[in-house]
Amino acid sequence: MARAFLIVLDSMGCGGAPDANKFFNGTTPDTGANTLLHIAEACANGQANEGRTGPLRMPNLDKLGLGAAIRLATDTRDVPGFDADPVGLWAAATEQSNGKDTPSGHWELAGVPVPWDWHYFTDKTNSFPPDVIARVCALAGVDGILGNCHASGLPVIEDNIEQHLKTGQPICYTSVDSVFQIAAHEEAFGLDRLLKLCSDLAPMLHEMGVGRVIARPFLGNPEKFWRTSHRADFAMEPPKPTLAEWVQASGGTSHAIGKIGDIFSMKGYSSKVKGTDAELMTHLHEHVRNRPDHSLTFANFVEFDTLYGHQRDPSGYARALEWFDVCVPELLGAMRSDDLMIFTADHGNDPTWVGTDHTRERVPVVGAGLGPLAAGHIGFADVGAAIADHLGLADRGAGTSFLNLPPEES
Repeated sequence: MARAFLIVLDSMGCGGAPDANKFFNGTTPDTGANTLLHIAEACANGQANEGRTGPLRMPNLDKLGLGAAIRLATDTRDVPGFDADPVGLWAAATEQSNGKDTPSGHWELAGVPVPWDWHYFTDKTNSFPPDVIARVCALAGVDGILGNCHASGLPVIEDNIEQHLKTGQPICYTSVDSVFQIAAHEEAFGLDRLLKLCSDLAPMLHEMGVGRVIARPFLGNPEKFWRTSHRADFAMEPPKPTLAEWVQASGGTSHAIGKIGDIFSMKGYSSKVKGTDAELMTHLHEHVRNRPDHSLTFANFVEFDTLYGHQRDPSGYARALEWFDVCVPELLGAMRSDDLMIFTADHGNDPTWVGTDHTRERVPVVGAGLGPLAAGHIGFADVGAAIADHLGLADRGAGTSFLNLPPEES
């Protein structure tokens, strides 16, 4: 029986979202944001040469159809460094859910658009209401919090680490996403204590409509600190069964790589692994070589987003994309004859854009195991439906499979 691999390069958008004008970074609408195109243009113009040089090099994903997907998303004729004739399946996917956040994108890719509007903390400073702050203090056994603002993860730690180490108060922050994040030192505050704090706080935030409470542990000192791989997302559960649960109900198995298990509260998943993106790639290779028939492996590679998108670092993002592309041939070489492997994204995070938040974009969908297949413009939920179709599942969720399109549609 068939296997499927759904691989999310977190935030690798390709522009063109028809409603981008309704989403903002500060006061600037996301209209015109295009993560992949703008990185490719920065590389071609010599503006992304830190640790690399020259045009953006992603020949393996381009061969599957990545360049074609970027051009389709925005009617762009030229994407520097991308000119291959696709041999895989390729499409540009548009999101239905009213958000540009992690749960919305992943849930919809797995067949379930978000049916409600999330709750957001809109004030840029003094962001959290008194009852939320009081609950954090009571759970953590502290007399106050630090941060209490919209912020990007590394700068807010840099601004507050000295006071955090002196007082033990957790660093709490949010963004334009529906999220409450808590950063704390793994040793001085305690990793287990941080995880318990986030777990105990999550029900209150979920009741408010906040999608995720995220533990952001770090190590080091004010002179040099770094976030560790022990991040944990305590997410609201999806409102309906998603792709992994459909697989499980049919007698198959589903496996989570990266933060997938957290995003879906492990609903439908029998195993999960975490780590750095390099470590996750090793796990993914092992899954492609060894997972049994009738299985789904759902992977998320988050560092494109956390280390380079939010930090507005085109060079770093380009390096990460090129590293990932070098790994693709080994993945494809380990596939079986009836496997389907799809590479996509959950939203954008254009490193050339204003602000530090996600950008509302279409995402590329490229795949191996079928092709050439030009699926055209599709919805996020159609990805889940296509994988369900490939695995022979009865449930297709909110989407429509784009596999086996008649010639005039492909």
